[in-house]
Amino acid sequence: MPAVTAAIPSPHSGVLHVGPLTVHMYGLCLLLAIAACIWLTGVRWTRQGGDWDTIFRIAVWGVAAGIVGARLYHDVTSWNEVPDPKWKGVFEVWKGGLGVWGGIALGALVGAWVLRRDGVSVRRFMDAAAPGLLLAQGIGRWGNWFNQELFGKPTSLPWGLKIDPENRPAKYAFDSTFHPTFLYEFVYDTLAVGLLLLIGWRFRIRPPGVFALYVAIYTFGRFFEELLRVDPAHEFGGLRLNAWVSIVLFVCSVAFFVWWQFIRRPDAEQGRTRAGAQAPRGPRMAVPKGRGR
Repeated sequence: MPAVTAAIPSPHSGVLHVGPLTVHMYGLCLLLAIAACIWLTGVRWTRQGGDWDTIFRIAVWGVAAGIVGARLYHDVTSWNEVPDPKWKGVFEVWKGGLGVWGGIALGALVGAWVLRRDGVSVRRFMDAAAPGLLLAQGIGRWGNWFNQELFGKPTSLPWGLKIDPENRPAKYAFDSTFHPTFLYEFVYDTLAVGLLLLIGWRFRIRPPGVFALYVAIYTFGRFFEELLRVDPAHEFGGLRLNAWVSIVLFVCSVAFFVWWQFIRRPDAEQGRTRAGAQAPRGPRMAVPKGRGR
């Protein structure tokens, strides 16, 4: 690889010592991500007439379930990356290894259970939480930077990421700078948060349509990120496992959004139809919000 005149440095340690305290930066990034998600979700939910008590209850249950689900997904799909001894390594979250798919799945399921138990609309809350979840995913990626993990292929670009020799894959032992996929995802996720907020403000989206868009937007970008990453992963048909997961979720979320937003008739219209009223024909479009709303 040609000599690189500029590059992004990597921390040589993912641990910060503050007096007698040992701070794992991966864990700190995770906490910051959770705080950002709670804040943005809380702002959106309270503006819709909700309360902060619901936010805090979901945070307690959903976050705990999300971390468990994310770790389980990582342990099951990347058992060879779990630190030795295995009985201890499966719990060492601060060393990295959280699968976003498992975290969202279990966190959403437990959160939905709490909401239904409290008589709160699951669909509305999913839409309120979608931008916050995406913001959290972007912030959490900075933990990968501290751990020098999940980077991309070698590159000579000015924003290439310096990786210490001991953290490079064997086949790239003589390369020094790699694509900073953590930074790519952070930038992409942050811009996508703005897009979701704009769509939710500008158009009438039936809940949980914004959540479906969140899944579609994230998986679209994640697919291309997977094409760059060089960390060990199961492959099928020349693609990494998470690339296949991204494809499946992208197709499902887009199909759901189109059906839910444009084809399926709202519950109110279905009720009028059952009562004998004439329901409007044809798909309903997502129309811009206006003063006549």
